[in-house]
Amino acid sequence: MTNGSTSGLTRRALLGAFAATAVAAAPTFSNAAGFLRGGGDIRRIRMYSGRTGERIDMIYWVDGKYIKDAVKEVNHFMRDWRTDQTKAMDLRTIDIMAASHNLLDANEPYMLLSGYRSPQTNAMLRSKSRNVARNSLHMQGQAADLRLASRSVSQMAKAAMSCRAGGVGKYYGSNFVHMDCGVIRSWRG
Repeated sequence: MTNGSTSGLTRRALLGAFAATAVAAAPTFSNAAGFLRGGGDIRRIRMYSGRTGERIDMIYWVDGKYIKDAVKEVNHFMRDWRTDQTKAMDLRTIDIMAASHNLLDANEPYMLLSGYRSPQTNAMLRSKSRNVARNSLHMQGQAADLRLASRSVSQMAKAAMSCRAGGVGKYYGSNFVHMDCGVIRSWRG
């Protein structure tokens, strides 16, 4: 069978590869086969942390259902590394991050600079920078600061803004983009 794609990948082959990744990345899910039946829409998040050295490559949503254990791992990964405190991240933020990453067609994982921030960490960062909000959405588990070596701040911000789902901050000096699930807005920090 031939396909018209110049890359040689079909949607079916791509979904098959993601399904295999889901099983390999999450072998502890007792009902993984149930999630993979139908092979429809999936959401995947790939990140690493320069602070902790941890990496995550996780399919966290399949066919309209969030995978509880995967979401739990994402929450742990996005914890406040300074205090080791974890908060349930707002899944809308994770969805914005995943959708933006897909739009960028990037092979590399995001570098997570900041996910959840405890009030103590936020206060400390606020004392050092005027760019840290007093009531930051990071403290609510609704924001992430991200970087990609292969994409510019402008490219990342455009992808996030095209989702029309929350706030997007462009931090050119520090080379990162803030994404959140709050009110739709954008700014330059």
